[in-house]
Amino acid sequence: GRGVCQDVVPSNSPVGAQFPFSGIDDRENWPIVFYNRTCQCQGNFTGYNCGECRFGYTGPKCTIRRNMIRKYVIATGTYEQMNNGSNPMFADISVYDLFVWLHYYASRDAFLEDGSVWANIDFAHEAPGFLPWHRFFLLLWE
Repeated sequence: GRGVCQDVVPSNSPVGAQFPFSGIDDRENWPIVFYNRTCQCQGNFTGYNCGECRFGYTGPKCTIRRNMIRKYVIATGTYEQMNNGSNPMFADISVYDLFVWLHYYASRDAFLEDGSVWANIDFAHEAPGFLPWHRFFLLLWE
């Protein structure tokens, strides 16, 4: 009763002229490279399997309203604790490290079949989804 799972159907719309390639970047058919089913959650449930509460709710049935207070990250000391990125971490990563990777992945260059790099593409910042993508990214971070 928390949601319904369904197959992921990527868009068949043509890509814009700013990306003159096809079938070489895993972000073109996001998220098929990583998973092919997703859940559409109902009510105040969210998460990959509708097992978590939507932002601002808590409790076993996600019916209790919870107000969140944003904190200034530098004042909390968290800023000094962040990894500087010079030592890759493959295990026991922090939430911060995961979010840095997610943002990098969405905005990185495209690697072409012949070994060259298409540097003139940025799926995170040069696309219609810029504002909603970053708003959701920040909600997940909080």
